[in-house]
Amino acid sequence: MSNDSRRAFIRKTGIGAAGLALAGPAFSNHRRVAPSDTLNVGLIGCRSMGFGNLRNQLSFDDARCIALCDVDQNVLDKRTADVVNDFGDRPKQYKDFRKMLENKDLDAVVIGTPDHWHCLPYVYACQEGKAVYVEKPMANSIEECNLMVRAADRYQTVVQVGQQQRSGEHWQQIMRKIHSGELGKLRKVEIWANFNYGVGRKMLPDEPVPDGVDYDFWQGPAPARSTFNPTRFHGSWRMFWDYGGGLMTDWGVHLIDMALWAGEVTSAPNAVMAFGKNLSYEDHNHETYDTMSVIWPQEDYLISWEHTAGTQNGPDDMLYGLRFICDDATIVANRNGFQLVPEWDNEKQTHTMEPLKMEVEGENHRVHARDFLDCVKSGSRDTACPPAIGRQVALYAHMANIAVRSGEGRLVWDESKNRFSDGKSANAFIEPAYRKPWELPKL
Repeated sequence: MSNDSRRAFIRKTGIGAAGLALAGPAFSNHRRVAPSDTLNVGLIGCRSMGFGNLRNQLSFDDARCIALCDVDQNVLDKRTADVVNDFGDRPKQYKDFRKMLENKDLDAVVIGTPDHWHCLPYVYACQEGKAVYVEKPMANSIEECNLMVRAADRYQTVVQVGQQQRSGEHWQQIMRKIHSGELGKLRKVEIWANFNYGVGRKMLPDEPVPDGVDYDFWQGPAPARSTFNPTRFHGSWRMFWDYGGGLMTDWGVHLIDMALWAGEVTSAPNAVMAFGKNLSYEDHNHETYDTMSVIWPQEDYLISWEHTAGTQNGPDDMLYGLRFICDDATIVANRNGFQLVPEWDNEKQTHTMEPLKMEVEGENHRVHARDFLDCVKSGSRDTACPPAIGRQVALYAHMANIAVRSGEGRLVWDESKNRFSDGKSANAFIEPAYRKPWELPKL
């Protein structure tokens, strides 16, 4: 079976090498693959999801870690020990990703940094001929996303964006049902995501920079801060505009992706209407909105979003999820599975179809990791979530935040000009102003 045929089978079934591996130990430090068939992987940003992504790749025998990079020596030492103990690899440590990317033995890199640090390492990795697995959202601004798509195209880079639901079997089953028309016309997709962490951490006074942390490098191209505050650092940085976009670009990217996939939408958004405000938790430190409502009108259906950070409940007793509302049935879904709720046919005095419930365990990270490794080995750029999809979904999320931040409320996007056609103040948010000596790549 050819690589393309095998990957098509993996996409169709949702299993393949990754799914079969789930029957055995999740992680192993015993490599059984010849060095010539092994991929050398490095990680930039080692604390949280980045390391989770690396672990999923290393759980397969044909990947090994040879490099780790982080600006926090404490994190770097801990993750180095984890890799040695869990996988038997002995990675070289780096504090500067540029030095790591000079390593000629590296085949691929995982970028798990805060969002404001996605673009530069990604572009440099493309230029150095490395395959890239980049966490979502693809970047912290629209223009950075544009540059990242261009870089992958210019250097023909294999890229996987960390929107792992694209690799999930139950999500694929949902899409097959909607796309086949068996549920009737798709009318609306309602999304919600309510999480306590969306209000950030309780306020704390500034304090000295922790030992081992290069805080200036951590800030990177973002505006400089002369003081260090722990509520803006590990675990809560995404609640500040300089580094992230709050719940909208965190969970929003994952869930909006499913809403767009359901409508087979491949284009940029045309318009957005959004309201957001910080209405509660005044003793918590955050800039991104704790309360937000958004509508993205599509050509033939609607997508809506709601979040109320600081709460842990929502429709259908789910703190996050989607409702795919079609003429003949509604599917309610999250990462734990889905439920198909049929409509009632008054004429026939019966339900339009049989109800269905599917429960799943765990996430889709390992299948997504396997897809990336397979693409790197085959040279295929047809990953489960390529840069174009990462950019598209990030654009939807950023547009919603910009509509509120700019005070416009409603925005119309002109894809041909890469500009908002009706909001001068909104256009100021498209391209970030990098702090010297860092410069936005020119491609």
